[in-house]
Amino acid sequence: MTLAITLEDLKNFHSLVLEDAKRNLEQVILEGKNETYLSPDKVCEMLSVDRSTLWRWNKRSYLNTIEVGGKRRYKLSDIKKLLNE
Repeated sequence: MTLAITLEDLKNFHSLVLEDAKRNLEQVILEGKNETYLSPDKVCEMLSVDRSTLWRWNKRSYLNTIEVGGKRRYKLSDIKKLLNE
């Protein structure tokens, strides 16, 4: 079995792959710009829980933390998702 690909086909494929990657990257960047990162104290206040509860939830991957500037933060989108469940 022989498969023949023209140079034009290869260029079109290359363009499609780049456009798709660009769209995906733009979406990730836009989502990141709209994200708000909250301190553990603010999350405790919002959810009416103790810091030990947040620690336990993070350990169980129920509500994960991220490191921003060497400090633990929570994504507001994760908090909203948790509240809506």
